[in-house]
Amino acid sequence: MMRIGVLALAWAGAAFAEKVPNEKLIELAQKRAPELQAALRDTLGAEAIAKGTAVAGHGAEFVWAIEADKEPLLAINLTEPFHVYRLKDRLWIYQGQLKTGTSHKFHWIVDGKPFGGRNDIAAFGPEAYPGPDVPKGRVVGPIAHESKLYPGMKTNFWYYVPAQVAAGTPAPVMIWQDGEKYAGHGKNPRLIETLDSMIAQKRIPAMVSILISPGLVGEQRMRSIEYDTVTDLYARYLLEEIFPIVDKDVKLRTDGYSRAIAGESSGAVCSFTAAWFKPNEFSRVLSRIGTYTSIQWKPNADGAGSRLDGGNIYPFAIRKQPKRNIRVWLSDGAEDLENTHGSWPLQNIQMANSLKMRDYDYAFRWSLGTHSTSHGNAELPEALAWLWRGYDPAKTSEEYAADPAEKARPYWRVVKLNREK
Repeated sequence: MMRIGVLALAWAGAAFAEKVPNEKLIELAQKRAPELQAALRDTLGAEAIAKGTAVAGHGAEFVWAIEADKEPLLAINLTEPFHVYRLKDRLWIYQGQLKTGTSHKFHWIVDGKPFGGRNDIAAFGPEAYPGPDVPKGRVVGPIAHESKLYPGMKTNFWYYVPAQVAAGTPAPVMIWQDGEKYAGHGKNPRLIETLDSMIAQKRIPAMVSILISPGLVGEQRMRSIEYDTVTDLYARYLLEEIFPIVDKDVKLRTDGYSRAIAGESSGAVCSFTAAWFKPNEFSRVLSRIGTYTSIQWKPNADGAGSRLDGGNIYPFAIRKQPKRNIRVWLSDGAEDLENTHGSWPLQNIQMANSLKMRDYDYAFRWSLGTHSTSHGNAELPEALAWLWRGYDPAKTSEEYAADPAEKARPYWRVVKLNREK
């Protein structure tokens, strides 16, 4: 049996030391340095090491740690479990590489049984770690706003202006739902760092990013009402209330060709809804772990037989309604949610097939992930480059067409179920 807590208790009595940066921790692991044990304790935490959930990464390099009486095995993604290195006493580590631009899962095998593990390990590419010479812009906010279209709703938003945005020249714009997660440098999503890198490399235009939080009416959270309801109201809220405030400071382009909108979970279906109802205003959509399910679907909304649509309708509406001129990036994971509202993985596969059937310009990325933003955060450079590819500031429109190579490929299919041996 695995004995938990002995090492943690021993470490609790040691002098506290500050965390070391992940890149330094990995360097110590590569060298098997004498101070590695203390650095693992202080950076990964004794509790996480005891539970088998401790891992840290920088770029492609990662280090795992666990305590066990006998040698544990480590399984990463779908690989066969492999041997690890005994550092000292009951402490075992592994240092190795993961593919960047995606997320990963792992678990340990202890005494022949699965133990610990995580399914949300983002491996960031070099764009997430810009060097000192990369120009940095300014974050403005939080700005408090009370809505008229959503009576009594109060929210906060921020906007990020890259250094390359010229004063007085209208700039492209990208809107990010759940914006409070992205408003600072160094946060886990590493959005601003990635934007800085890619703008400096001229892989995406120098664009303003509006980072907007869901609102409150008194104590009522409005997130699902704003995001999961399938109407044009949220798009109007952005166009009529938020954009004019930002435009007073930094001029924004008004053509849909120069606007993108992004979100995760309910924020993803919100983003798609804005483009669906107003494709001339929002033509580029970044959808991650999208909630194309029935959260706000109400078949008898007013008691008189009227219907309020939810995100569950989109795979079918795409197939049967006129094609919109929008470009869509979708991503989801095999371990996403399954509940009374619907199946996130299956609905995202349906979305991809529906977009393909109608010759939309779309991309679909699949991972082993859960309802987590880790995969979307890691793949952000690829997604942004794809969404903004070919952008020409001299243009105000483009007819998006399906990639001929994509048109020649088959529909997405589930070829192996998780219950199969």
